[in-house]
Amino acid sequence: MAKRKSNASQTNAAEVRKQNAASASGGQFGTEFASETDAQEVRQQNQQSEARKKKNS
Repeated sequence: MAKRKSNASQTNAAEVRKQNAASASGGQFGTEFASETDAQEVRQQNQQSEARKKKNS
């Protein structure tokens, strides 16, 4: 049986600790992605999705 290679080196321990601390203290998890979200585009995609749902039903 072949030995499995560990992926531990791919984990940023400091980043994990920071996220855990923010989560434990009631911080907003995932806020670092907020600036990457285009609200207008999301609304448009939701609208298109709703239109497809109505068309298919």
